[in-house]
Amino acid sequence: MTPFTDKTLLITGGTGSFGNAVLRRFLDTDIKEIRIFSRDEKKQDDMRHRLQNPKVKFYIGDVRDKRSVDNVMNGVDYVFQAAALKQVPSCEFFPMQAVRTNVLGTENVLDSAIQHGVNNVIVLSTDKAAYPINAMGVSKAMMEKVAIAKGRELGDDARTKICCTRYGNVMASRGSVIPLWVEQIVQGNPITITNPDMTRFMMTLDDAVDLVVYAFTHGHNGDMFVQKAPAATLSTLAHALRSVYAKVDPKFGETEIKIIGSRHGEKLYETLVTSEEMAQAVDLGDYYRIPCDARDLNYDKSYFEGPMSKLVEPYNSHNTRRLDVEGMMALLLKLRFIKEDLGLIPRTQSETIRSE
Repeated sequence: MTPFTDKTLLITGGTGSFGNAVLRRFLDTDIKEIRIFSRDEKKQDDMRHRLQNPKVKFYIGDVRDKRSVDNVMNGVDYVFQAAALKQVPSCEFFPMQAVRTNVLGTENVLDSAIQHGVNNVIVLSTDKAAYPINAMGVSKAMMEKVAIAKGRELGDDARTKICCTRYGNVMASRGSVIPLWVEQIVQGNPITITNPDMTRFMMTLDDAVDLVVYAFTHGHNGDMFVQKAPAATLSTLAHALRSVYAKVDPKFGETEIKIIGSRHGEKLYETLVTSEEMAQAVDLGDYYRIPCDARDLNYDKSYFEGPMSKLVEPYNSHNTRRLDVEGMMALLLKLRFIKEDLGLIPRTQSETIRSE
């Protein structure tokens, strides 16, 4: 038996890469039901035809619409809140759309979960929420604050437990750079790099699911969990992809790399745990747990009796373990669609779909 035995799990934004990874992880277990909630009827229809599994139920709706959230929440035991706008340039040009989905939409999910007596809610965040400089990161940072505040307010004795997870670049998720670069390679076009010296954390979708499950089983109300991860420069990633696809066709190893300059809102490196958070973080080996600040608004008491702040180095993609080309290639070879392209495993989806 597992904590998911005979339970109902709701995944908001469930037609995305994370939702598909959760389905692969849980469908063959003794979980009772998985509900997929999203506003994309085409992706839901594709998923329905592909899976044809009675354990999976589909609900059309939007986290911005509390009524549709309430409709799907009846009878749910656990929630993975993955619905989000996460394209950095898009959010830069339409910041209020990011606020409505990432902040207000998350509040709707949390309020509904509390009202319906859900046991656990895990809210998925991103490294861009730490020291945010773009609209997507700011909206995710506010999303974290909303979730942590509700968890603090509920306390450890509440029926509903709310935790956050923050993770870095999820390799080959939809809309990420790896599928784009692979498409450019196989079509004979140059690989377009914004800045070759940028570093990014490198995590697989399985890592992302591991982090959420770890938070689910180890968290207290208001906790934030971060998984330690290696990083690589964009230059290293591009050279590793060329080397991997040279195994498909030697000419792919000669693909031109073209520098096009940074896009709106891009950082040189990403931070997973800020200096202020590191001062309070609990090192759990493969993970950091950042408990919520349980102090109240009585600032006089905090001033006289509160903990002294200390200067601690943040945990970012510049100071974590750095992958070289060979190390990056080894990580790329864990990706399902790359193994399919190399003929290492049978192809399960169209060769035009190069994402996880």
